[in-house]
Amino acid sequence: MKPRLLLSALCLSLLFSPMPALAGDGHDHGDAPPVASGNGPKRQPDGSVFLPKPAQRQIGVRTLLVEPGELPRTHELAGKVVMDPNAGGKVQAIVAGRVTPGPRGLPLPGQQVKKGEVLAYVTPEVGGNSRSLAESRLRRLRELSDTVPRKLIEEAEAAVANEQLVAPVSGVIASANVVSGQVLEARETLFEIVNPERMLIEALAFDMAVASDVAGAFVAVGEQKLPLRLVGVARSLREQALPLTFRGEGGALAALAVGQPVRVFVQTRSTVPGIRVPMAALMKNPANQSIVWVKTAPERFEPRTVTAEPLDGTHVAVTSGLKAGDRVAVRAATLINQIR
Repeated sequence: MKPRLLLSALCLSLLFSPMPALAGDGHDHGDAPPVASGNGPKRQPDGSVFLPKPAQRQIGVRTLLVEPGELPRTHELAGKVVMDPNAGGKVQAIVAGRVTPGPRGLPLPGQQVKKGEVLAYVTPEVGGNSRSLAESRLRRLRELSDTVPRKLIEEAEAAVANEQLVAPVSGVIASANVVSGQVLEARETLFEIVNPERMLIEALAFDMAVASDVAGAFVAVGEQKLPLRLVGVARSLREQALPLTFRGEGGALAALAVGQPVRVFVQTRSTVPGIRVPMAALMKNPANQSIVWVKTAPERFEPRTVTAEPLDGTHVAVTSGLKAGDRVAVRAATLINQIR
């Protein structure tokens, strides 16, 4: 009897015990939330960011140890790229006529040309009858060369001869406004030639005191800063502003085009206490305040609200919000700012 009683008790316990839910049993038990990983990048309740070392290496985080110092006070001016009159020029027709290509054909924008190279020809007095009359007049004047002024013969020769349009300087064709067979008027501009490594930057200063206190100037070309040298200050206002002309030289100028707007950072002789920080480190928080990310622990970054002034186009001067010895994220700061 005892074995039978033990078997019955075991069956009853199995019958009334709760069974675990099996996948695909037809009952909807709801989607269980995924288990949060404590080792992934995340934003902390205090606003800081937890960023593990593997994630830092993956996104390429780099930090910079900053130190305070005296930095030049800088003004940001609106400017544009203009042609250097000593390194560029225009090709214009002296007489009206029809355009024919030069020995190498009509040059295209971006093509290299040399000084004195024939770019095109202009045939004056378009039309077969006019051409024949001009040639007949030239022959008649040459027969009467002993009695007519030399001036009339030269004018007749100019009317018949094709005018050669030559390049005034060596450089690159910046613009071409002509096609084969086009009829031109006198003094019409056909080509513009520039030297891409010698161009001028013109900036407008609305504060007259800036023009007399220029210690240096820079313009940002991509991730590079191009130093500029002040050439001259105009003595007449243009749109209530004083034009300042700067000269820049080097291969970085090849990335700029004539007429392109640029930002010119003019440094004065006065200084301001601050910390030099790359512009890539400057971010915006949800309140539209300027912040930088400071590394306070090996895997922790803290946002700091700062006040910054322009410096040289690639760096800014942080005047408040940082202290000596802070490690500021200067690379991948945008990715850190996006972590939620």
